[in-house]
Amino acid sequence: MPAKSKAQQKAAGAALSAKRGETDKSELQGASKSMYESMSEEELEEMASTKREGKPDHVG
Repeated sequence: MPAKSKAQQKAAGAALSAKRGETDKSELQGASKSMYESMSEEELEEMASTKREGKPDHVG
């Protein structure tokens, strides 16, 4: 599932980094913490790798 906004993509990237052990999961907040707990590494990879071009900053 591709990211719908730049903010969603950024949150997925932070969650993916924690899943891989590159950052501490205690640093996650809000959406990235929720994504970390509910999504697989593969799902996060797909969302984080979405092209940013043409995406809104946030989805209302």
